[in-house]
Amino acid sequence: MALNKKSVDDFNAKGRKVLVRCDFNVPLKNGEITDETRINAALPTIKKLIDDGAKVILCSHLGKVKNGPNDGESLAPVAKALSSKLGKDVKFIADFNVTGSDATDAVNAMADGDVVLLQNTRFRGKEETKPGEAGEAFAKELSELADDYVCDAFGSAHRAHASVSVVTKYIKEKGGTNAVGYLMQKEIDFLGNAVENPVRPFVAILGGAKVADKLNVIDNLLEKADTLIIGGGMAYTFVKAQGGKVGKSLVDDTKLDYCKEMIAKAEKLGKKLLLPQDTVICDGFPDPIDKADISTSVCATNEIPDDKEGLDIGPETQKAYADAVKSAKTVVWNGPMGVFENPVLAEGTKAVAKALAETEATTIIGGGDSAAAVNQLGFADKMSHISTGGGASLEFLEGKELPGVYAADDK
Repeated sequence: MALNKKSVDDFNAKGRKVLVRCDFNVPLKNGEITDETRINAALPTIKKLIDDGAKVILCSHLGKVKNGPNDGESLAPVAKALSSKLGKDVKFIADFNVTGSDATDAVNAMADGDVVLLQNTRFRGKEETKPGEAGEAFAKELSELADDYVCDAFGSAHRAHASVSVVTKYIKEKGGTNAVGYLMQKEIDFLGNAVENPVRPFVAILGGAKVADKLNVIDNLLEKADTLIIGGGMAYTFVKAQGGKVGKSLVDDTKLDYCKEMIAKAEKLGKKLLLPQDTVICDGFPDPIDKADISTSVCATNEIPDDKEGLDIGPETQKAYADAVKSAKTVVWNGPMGVFENPVLAEGTKAVAKALAETEATTIIGGGDSAAAVNQLGFADKMSHISTGGGASLEFLEGKELPGVYAADDK
């Protein structure tokens, strides 16, 4: 995996038109942004380019846009928020065509340090298509607006979309630079290098509901990590594969052989594969999920009664997992240890988060539910890095080349 990419620090943007792909996929309620985290994360790159005297052209998708272009998924609220945060007018191009004459005219009128925000890239309809289809034409039109391109949208970096990777081909053809922004660079430095060049001992912790979601991640991390810890619903398939009784717990019977192979692989490679020894059991999954008045007990993970369901790691396992983290130099965590949304079933996830918060190791949270868990439990500021990508983080952990990273110029 080539990770030595040009960043915004590696080219002179003064007087240049720079197209920046951001991740402004923010939650909206009645036209108001309810969480500005993604906008705040993009500011360092945007400010750097403004300070350098670039003409900054921003683009992003928002939502899934299933019913065609609509005002409810317009980026207009983002332009308003950016104007406030940057202390300068961000000109918004409301045109649903994204790259039409309105965009061209606005870009041609820009002075150094000006900022323009294009409309939601998915309004074009073919933004997400494979290269060679109509997305190719859109990518070319985007490139015609700019001299250089910066990708700072890690959450979309695993997708070969027109505005993420296809556009780089046309920027390159015209002699421009394709670089990554500060947000992308941080993801590469932490998440990419943690897997490719970890400081050892390297401990990887995987949780979440389904084994199927993490097949390639488990396989890849077994080769890279010194210790692999399994928790969450996916653990019960491993336990059943070893002949354990798991009651009503979540199990994927089609993956039992795969789990046996991974257990054998760990042994062959001399790696530690830690599975839960005890588990917190209930009569069934809480409904609603945050229902607090539920009755729980603890039993051995391989002896769960037929009428009970395992929903969190038990106290012995919490201690064992925390101990495994103590001696680590690098820890990557993706996926909660149980139903952390429920106050009664959050103890396992909390124990792992606390162990990470107290270690001297570099601690990397691989996006998605793990990021939500450390934020919710109040440990976010104690982590070295919390990834901004869900699917992108997983694919990085699988060892895949992400199109949005791969397309940037090498240093």
